[in-house]
Amino acid sequence: MTVYLEDLTVGQKATFTKVVTEELIRTFADVCGDHNPVHLDAEFAKTTMFKERIAHGMLGASFISTAIGVHLPGPGTIYLGQNLKFKAPVKIGDTVTATVEVLEINLEKKRATLKTTATVGDTVVIEGDALVMAPSKAAK
Repeated sequence: MTVYLEDLTVGQKATFTKVVTEELIRTFADVCGDHNPVHLDAEFAKTTMFKERIAHGMLGASFISTAIGVHLPGPGTIYLGQNLKFKAPVKIGDTVTATVEVLEINLEKKRATLKTTATVGDTVVIEGDALVMAPSKAAK
């Protein structure tokens, strides 16, 4: 369901939750072409600082995109920009919750600034902010 620009409020939030699986990591690697062995090769990953395979950072970031494009503001929203900081690794079996929160609304430009966060339990794995063009009732 789309939340129109005019109906957004500062502090409004939405979430999307997904479990990271082996299949999801392999599919993401095939779709984006990033076959870095830290994501796909357990023996290689043991030699890294993580000591085990980790998910692509952008896989976790894609959950933020889902929260924006499906939930808040929702269908019809256009991404204009995204800042991301990767704070901790995401591993196979982790449940990632992406949260978006409205920070600012610019009715004149039909834009909203959103705080974007992805967590695994109480651990923040990704944080940042997004600028989006939200659907407007005026455009209907």
